[in-house]
Amino acid sequence: MRLVSTRSGAGIVLGDEVAIVAPDMLTLLDLDIDSLDTSRRVPLASAQLTAPVPRPPKFLAIGLNYAAHVAESGMKPPAHQLWFNKQSTCVVGPGSPIEIPIASSMVDYEGELAFVIGKRCRHVRAADAPGVIAGYTIVNDVSVRDWQMRTQTMTMGKSFDTHGPMGPAIVTADELGDPHGLRLQTWVNDEIRQDAKTDDLIFDCYEMVEHLTTAFTLEVGDVIATGTPAGVGMAMDPPGWLKAGDTVRIEIEGIGVLENPVIAE
Repeated sequence: MRLVSTRSGAGIVLGDEVAIVAPDMLTLLDLDIDSLDTSRRVPLASAQLTAPVPRPPKFLAIGLNYAAHVAESGMKPPAHQLWFNKQSTCVVGPGSPIEIPIASSMVDYEGELAFVIGKRCRHVRAADAPGVIAGYTIVNDVSVRDWQMRTQTMTMGKSFDTHGPMGPAIVTADELGDPHGLRLQTWVNDEIRQDAKTDDLIFDCYEMVEHLTTAFTLEVGDVIATGTPAGVGMAMDPPGWLKAGDTVRIEIEGIGVLENPVIAE
């Protein structure tokens, strides 16, 4: 099943239509989907998709979580999961522009698999984690590298407005299957920059849920970005920073395509 947010509300993709069943995604995730009235429909092609969760309660991301990305960064594999926050105001949807901010030109892309929490939970074992995940989507963890490196928390450099593109849909596990063997590709314009599989994750999605819920409650609609593979612009020689006029396209097998133009602030 594919769940989407539109300017008219949140709904379920049924063929080439969207059945609008709730005012927003947080409401939809709390409903019994099997009992919903799906008679109110709009064409998918004209549905004006927004980010699946336009303002997630929490937007968490993990660093250095693909073995090949750790290697290109010249660092050692982390002994523990390295988490940081992206402020929810950075979230934009498919087709919305990524801004090169006035404050920096060192803007990078990071194509990532993300998952969305579907049940309020604490102290979840990895074996039970699939039961609290509503589904999976695509995130571009856009990063302002000089601002990112100024503090250990990285939050400032990860949270500029428009630097959290997300979408196009939340795909539930019954449709997607195992999230740990998906092909992930990122293009900047016509150049492929990242091409990997999610089996290169150091800590898998379920281990992430177990680790995070050891400390705090995860809530319905929280978005968890699972890290980026090798091929980021920072690792290129010279660095392949994003610039106004570029287009970033991220495709994850079984989920779809997230594409965003790049403009000057």
